[in-house]
Amino acid sequence: MENNKEELTRKVLNVIEQIRPYLQQDGGDIEFVELTDENIVNVKLLGACGSCPYSTMTLKNGVEGAMKKAIPEVKSVEAINLEI
Repeated sequence: MENNKEELTRKVLNVIEQIRPYLQQDGGDIEFVELTDENIVNVKLLGACGSCPYSTMTLKNGVEGAMKKAIPEVKSVEAINLEI
């Protein structure tokens, strides 16, 4: 089980690295926080993404969509710092 979680975490980090340049292009960034036991990816949206009114849409449509496409085991991607 633990080995599988490590493998999934590596895949998640890889997808984040692929997405990061698109967010940085708009003055934002993304930081991996954790992969929960329920396969929910927790991230922090940084820079412009942290305060952008469209950040939830970017997170769900962009980041979560790409993540689920690359890693079907991922249930969702949640930003833990959106309570602004």
